[in-house]
Amino acid sequence: MIEAQNLTKRYGERTAVDGLSFSVRPGIVTGFLGPNGAGKSTTMRMILGLDTPTAGQVTIDGKPFATMANPMREVGALLDAKAIHGGRSAYHHLLCLAQTNNLPRRRVDEVLEQVGLTEVARKRAKGFSLGMGQRLGIAGALLGDPKILMFDEPVNGLDPEGILWIRNLMKSLAAQGRTVFVSSHLMSEMENTADHLIVIGRGRIIADCTVREFIEQNSQLVVRVRTPQAAELAGVLARHGGKSVPDDTGDGLLITELTLDRVGDLAFDSGIRLHELSALQASLEQAFMELTKDSVEYHAAVPAMTREG
Repeated sequence: MIEAQNLTKRYGERTAVDGLSFSVRPGIVTGFLGPNGAGKSTTMRMILGLDTPTAGQVTIDGKPFATMANPMREVGALLDAKAIHGGRSAYHHLLCLAQTNNLPRRRVDEVLEQVGLTEVARKRAKGFSLGMGQRLGIAGALLGDPKILMFDEPVNGLDPEGILWIRNLMKSLAAQGRTVFVSSHLMSEMENTADHLIVIGRGRIIADCTVREFIEQNSQLVVRVRTPQAAELAGVLARHGGKSVPDDTGDGLLITELTLDRVGDLAFDSGIRLHELSALQASLEQAFMELTKDSVEYHAAVPAMTREG
């Protein structure tokens, strides 16, 4: 388990991380989300002892990372897939890590097979694609067979097959009872992969909950109906506090301010036939954008549209 208590990091007058307190539990995939500049990378670096907190502390299974006698057996991390000597082959890069951390040589072949790099194991890393570099970085994180794994943007550069592979890998690692902490900008992947979310903005926690709770708390319920009596139903709903607008099907309504059950009951009581009654669930991306809209540090101007000719 990873536990942070009042974790704070300042650079001069700028506060990058501001009093974070959270726990990352074993047995589930925990997603770490936030806009650019929110403090995610700084937080992960402090967990690994690469940056020293200005205040507060963070421990791994009750101990600071710096006090671990065999850190790669305890924690595996991918923070920067490009941090590889380009002149070394994938095999020798991992062998060097194994030898300097007292890990058995057999682990090199095992993790190369696990990440799908066996066929290119003897090729120099400088010739690797971005996706292959990511796989090699993940192999390094897995080398010590650790109980705790941390990944920063693990799907960066991976093709669809690779994205599916890392998604299933993270889920399988969590199913084994390991602690899996992953930062990503791909909301669709977090929605498909994470069980729990820690969301920060401007260095502070703004959400710590399950994915389902996050979406429900930060998006508006929309009920969709299809009926040959759309205008009549819209009037009934309006009299009971509902708001509705036509959808693009011609016989449908998109309804807010009323629950799914309430819409169905009002239609039934009014003798209105429904061909469809469903709830439209917001995506994690929509909920994330709504929650973090005031925490975004950098806003780009929308380019003006021009017409040529």
